[in-house]
Formats: sequence, C-alpha cells, structure tokens
Amino acid sequence: MDTLRRRPLLAFALAFVAVQALMAVFAGQVAPYDPLKQDILARLKGPSAAHWLGADQFGRDVLSRIIHGWRASLAVSVAAVGAALLVGGTLGIVAAFYRGWIDRILMRAMDVLFAFPVLLLAIGIVAVLGPQSSTAAIAIAVVYTPIFARLLRGPALVVCESDYVMGARAVGASDGRIMLMHVLPNLASVVLVQTSLLLSSAILVEASLSFLGLGVQPPTPSLGLMLSEGRNFLMLSPWSAVFSGAAILVLAFGLNLLGDALRDTLDPRLRGQE
Repeated sequence: MDTLRRRPLLAFALAFVAVQALMAVFAGQVAPYDPLKQDILARLKGPSAAHWLGADQFGRDVLSRIIHGWRASLAVSVAAVGAALLVGGTLGIVAAFYRGWIDRILMRAMDVLFAFPVLLLAIGIVAVLGPQSSTAAIAIAVVYTPIFARLLRGPALVVCESDYVMGARAVGASDGRIMLMHVLPNLASVVLVQTSLLLSSAILVEASLSFLGLGVQPPTPSLGLMLSEGRNFLMLSPWSAVFSGAAILVLAFGLNLLGDALRDTLDPRLRGQE
C-alpha cells in the first residue's frame, strides 16, 4: 500500500486495468443486454437512453457487445501470453543456465521465428489450423515465444553467474531446483513488466486477426470483428466502429500504462531518481 501511495501512476494504472478486467469477467452481469439479442427497430441507431452506445446493423446493443468483446480479447491474449511466457521463458532460462550447444541451438531456433513478421506469422498459423479463438491464441503464443526467450536469457546469464547460484551448485542442488528457486525469482520484475507490455501488443494482434476474420468467429462478440463489421456502415452509423475501436485503444492503453508504471517502480535505477 505504501508503494501505491508513493506511486500514484501505478495505482491509477492498476485500477484502470482492474476495472476493465472485472467488467470482462462479469460481462454477463454488467452488460445491459444479451450481446446476441436483436432489436430490429433500433438498427443503426445512435446513442440513446435505451442503448447508451447505439446499436449495430442487427440492432444488437453496442455497449453489451463491447463488454463481452473485452472478455474475448482478454481471454485470447492472456492465454497466448501465458503460454508464450511458460515456453519462451523456460527456453531462455535453460539456454542461459547450460550455455554451450544447448544455448546455440535454442537461440538459433528463436532467431528463425524472429525472422517472420509478427502478423504474417500469426496469419499463416491460423490459416493452417483454421480460424477460431483457440487457434488465434496459439498463433499469438508462437509469435511471442522467442520474445520471452531472448528477453529472459540476458538477465538469466547474469543471475547464473551470481554467488548464490554458485553456492547452490556447490552444495549439490539439482539444476531444476536452482533454476526454479534461485534464477526465476530474480527475473520476476522483468517478467511482470514485459508480460503487461506484451498483453497490450497481443490485444492489438488479436483484434487484427478478428478484423481479418481469422480470430473469434461471429456471432461471438469481438472488438476486432465489431470494427470490421462496423466499417461497412460508417456513413450511415459510425457508432459501432468508433466505439469498438475506442475500446481497443482503451484496453491497450491501460496495459501499456501498467507496464510503464511497473518498470518505473521495479527498476532500481529509476527508483533512485525519486
């Protein structure tokens, strides 16, 4: 609590992201309407007392669909980044711990994945596996795995040469115990900051895939899908496209802000500038 009082930006970022996450988790209770319910008389109508953010081309409430779209976007992004952190982080720590030929093989494999543009690689994976939310999560996880591997390998190289790691080796601790109990905890700050920043990026990639019809499939609400559908009616009723685009912006902004605030709080060099 003292940290939050001394870091108002961190407190604001945590609250900002927490509100959106809670709305996504409890979307069924928070949303004023069923996101699939159609009100034909309200088709393409602007904001009103009945529909605060207007209605789309099928008369579905835009606000309700945005709230449920937050749930879809966060679910895909959290699953993808979590899987990428687990696989990529493990590979990075293993490469730093053993070095030698293991390090060279793992990092060259990561370099191969790095050679592909992020969105093109994700599109290629979804094209092979088929368009749906689960394959979008797999595609994003594959794209972000080398990022976590390279990110954690650098500081892990330093930690693996520290005195306490050498001492653990000297007393006969197993390699797995050393990596889990001594190396990984000292990378927690790097993991937290990069995870929040990559979640923001994953939101944009997921929205891009859904916009192209390769992510969440209709009629399930998705922010990218809403933006894609709404662009066809920009001249008649821009509300669906405008508000879904704003929702993507707000969600990505909150996670970016949280990442920056965490970096400022956890980096000892920046803490010394207070």
